[in-house]
Amino acid sequence: MSTNNNIIEKTSTQRISTQTMALIAVMTAVTCVLAPLSIPIGPVPISLTNLVIYFGLYILDVKEEALSYFVYLLIGFVGLPVFSGFTGGAAKLLGPTGGYLIGFLPMLIIAGIAINAFDGKIIPSVIGMILGTAVCYVLGTIWFCISADYNMKAALAICVIPFLPGDAIKIMLAAIIGPQLQKRLRKL
Repeated sequence: MSTNNNIIEKTSTQRISTQTMALIAVMTAVTCVLAPLSIPIGPVPISLTNLVIYFGLYILDVKEEALSYFVYLLIGFVGLPVFSGFTGGAAKLLGPTGGYLIGFLPMLIIAGIAINAFDGKIIPSVIGMILGTAVCYVLGTIWFCISADYNMKAALAICVIPFLPGDAIKIMLAAIIGPQLQKRLRKL
């Protein structure tokens, strides 16, 4: 009988609370609303997707934010216009810029581990977000080079370098504002 009680206890503690499900849905919705708002500066537009993900990591844990982002990708994959420039569909996700969309998953895992492990402290969180963003850049740029038949130097010039200042600002905003959001939500 004791074994059955342990199984029941373990199963019940692994359930997602209604509040957490609602937060996952809200973060998915926020991503769907803000990610399409973009500035086309070349083949890869400036978007707010990574900023939303960074904030999501302060609101949700890594698994929950990954679920939220994965649902967003599925929504875009089936054709709803939630990707940058109000686009959607498999062609966008599998096209030249799709590597960045996919690269946001390892980015959020790396950044989320740092944010959670150091309880949102600014320096470790910034380092985690920088490392995660670097991984996203690497994956996205390799994908872009293969898909669009660019060499690495040309791809870096149009897909990475123009984004560095904006992404640095997004990381700092998230590192400063994120812990405040986290504190307020913990009070609820």
